Amino acid sequence: MSTHNKEEPGPEPDLELEKLARRGLFRRTLAPGTLAGLLLFGGLAPMPFLGLQGANTGLDTMAIALVVALLVICLGVHEAAHAWVANQCGDSTAKDLGRITLNPIPHIDPVMTIILPTMLVLSNAGFLFGGAKPVPVAYHRLRNPLRDMMLVALAGPVSNFLLAILFALAIGIFDEFRIYDRDQMMFTILQYGVHFNLLLAAFNMLPIPPLDGSRVMAWMLPSSLRSGYVALERFGLLILVGILIMPGPGSQVRALIWDFMETMRVAVEWIVNPIVDMLGSVL
Repeated sequence: MSTHNKEEPGPEPDLELEKLARRGLFRRTLAPGTLAGLLLFGGLAPMPFLGLQGANTGLDTMAIALVVALLVICLGVHEAAHAWVANQCGDSTAKDLGRITLNPIPHIDPVMTIILPTMLVLSNAGFLFGGAKPVPVAYHRLRNPLRDMMLVALAGPVSNFLLAILFALAIGIFDEFRIYDRDQMMFTILQYGVHFNLLLAAFNMLPIPPLDGSRVMAWMLPSSLRSGYVALERFGLLILVGILIMPGPGSQVRALIWDFMETMRVAVEWIVNPIVDMLGSVL
């Protein structure tokens, strides 16, 4: 007598993972940068610290395309860095969604990655702003959640700082060996690259939830203050935009970001200049 075995049901989809991913994407896509960037473009919150110092903003069509492509790549690297560190810390959510990649396509948010930067460049607004599709992180999957969230958060700004070093090094080498003149398009594009990456790193290090800096601050705070601080994340967007719009606090925040950028710029020069000088003397 034969026994009829029932067909075993296939594995059910990880609904919790999908829910976390959707929730994370929705919450962080509406991150402060989105509304702040739209307000900036609308002229409601002028932010002089976003001005691109020393670069020619009168770009032709080819230069605009190259600048936007460069920004897309930089934003993708930022998000890929978050995803890679999260996976190293035990959360494979972003990896499962294909976000550990330098291919910029999975990281693209149509409005923040393409439309907004392009409009800013086309309008000669004097500043650049943008964002990528945020990487979802499942807090409970991390091996040491509080510490690992801090490390995941730091990965993005650190990646932008390293990119700024790379672009500054390219500028130094091109200048040292007279590969390009300073009034050529390549120099302008590289200047955009340095400035944008320093801006992205400095802005994200603000300790205002849900920016990356808030994860670092949450790790540093005593447990008695941490829960209340983290709870501010649901209001973080409104808090940040409110601060940016208010004349007094807004100017102080802009000054803080500018100080961050200048500190990082000095650090970049301190790293890059000796390398360029050494290459110049050897070659």
